[in-house]
Amino acid sequence: MTSEAVDQYVQAKVLPQHRPTVEALRALMAECAPDAAEGISYGSPAWRGEKILAIISASKTHITFAFERGAEFADDHGHLQGVGKKTRHVKIKTPDALDAPALRDYIAQAVALDRA
Repeated sequence: MTSEAVDQYVQAKVLPQHRPTVEALRALMAECAPDAAEGISYGSPAWRGEKILAIISASKTHITFAFERGAEFADDHGHLQGVGKKTRHVKIKTPDALDAPALRDYIAQAVALDRA
């Protein structure tokens, strides 16, 4: 389920070259976490099940796709970055750099942890 608030965020705050990446991430979340509510949390697009599953942050050079409980993930793909106790993220610089199979796995792990 897409959100008008996220549509507005993308138009106002995401540079044109990063919009295809954001749209691809939104499509992956809709595919892999169809029950998650899309909205704005902490000023950024986010998806919520029982708790926050994932959040997007836009910068001038890339899109950061962060998983609230990413530190608990099995990272068989080696894309997760971060050293905190909870969150892990993936930085995506171009739409071509988006590893959809890896992100599907991470999203599935986020959904499973949220349901547990």
